[in-house]
Amino acid sequence: MNNTLKRGLKISAAAIAAITAVTALTGCAKESTPTPTAESITIYSGRSEDLIAPLLEAFTEETGIEIEVRYAGSAELAAQILEEGSNVQADVFFSQDAGALGALTEAGLFKTLESDITDLVDAKYRAADNTWVGVSGRSRVLSYNPELIDAADLPTSIFDLADPAWKGKIGIAPSNASFQSFVTAMRVIEGEAATTEWLTAMKENAVIFEKNGQILEAVEAGEITAGLINHYYWFERAAEVGEENMKSEMAWFEAGDVGNLVNVAGVGVLSDNAAAVTFANWLLGETAQTFFVEKTSEYSLTGIPAQAWLPALDTIASPEIDLSALAPLAETLELIRNAGLTD
Repeated sequence: MNNTLKRGLKISAAAIAAITAVTALTGCAKESTPTPTAESITIYSGRSEDLIAPLLEAFTEETGIEIEVRYAGSAELAAQILEEGSNVQADVFFSQDAGALGALTEAGLFKTLESDITDLVDAKYRAADNTWVGVSGRSRVLSYNPELIDAADLPTSIFDLADPAWKGKIGIAPSNASFQSFVTAMRVIEGEAATTEWLTAMKENAVIFEKNGQILEAVEAGEITAGLINHYYWFERAAEVGEENMKSEMAWFEAGDVGNLVNVAGVGVLSDNAAAVTFANWLLGETAQTFFVEKTSEYSLTGIPAQAWLPALDTIASPEIDLSALAPLAETLELIRNAGLTD
């Protein structure tokens, strides 16, 4: 049975080369050249400037530590860090998803974080060897237009979307990093054959978009019945147009379905600069965790309650998966291309 929410409410080192070939597809934000000083840290950020610039400003205000930032896609930055190796120019990698973090763990490029930091979050949201830690969470959801489908008729599994009845009704963004991480999770949990079959069905059934936000707009406009997005896109749009003007609603699939994947944004420390550890710890403190909940509508990973109209993070029936297993993304990208979903 679907858990419906009413209105109002990661890439192994070998894989990086393939990922960089598609960074133009996943998009990257404005970049600034890092010029570190003695009292500063340099961050390579896969999270966009528009999203986290206020957060970084708050860090400097509270700690006095200056920050230099290079913004780009998480996959692109992971590739850059691998290329720089022991001469890496960043102190911290702030990734949009766990897959890119897992790739750098595999390459042995992160410093080990002390357990007093990593123990602030549940073990499933951090590396088993404490080389990276998640700082905010997001859930994959099915956004749908209740004028076009009743809640009782929603699919109970993501695999139901392969039914020909969904032809032209479901929206996906195959060039988006979040979709790719979800497909990687499908490969890990369900296997290559089942994933290939599902992607082939999506070639027939799905309407292709570049971004999650575009999918939501199409659902709102009634152009498609439903779409696969991250939950917080609903709240971004609601902030722009008013919650009372939102037409779409969100639903989760049955318990344990890979369509309910909860992924994290997280950080790993790349240098011996003590301020980098201070930053990682600060991201799990009250200021940053409240920011993620109130400003980006993400989930806190330290227990700060989510927005009132969201289900609590520990109630989402997400699949059991080690998020570091999202690292081998190259095979996923190949499957997506072979299915004809990207160039």
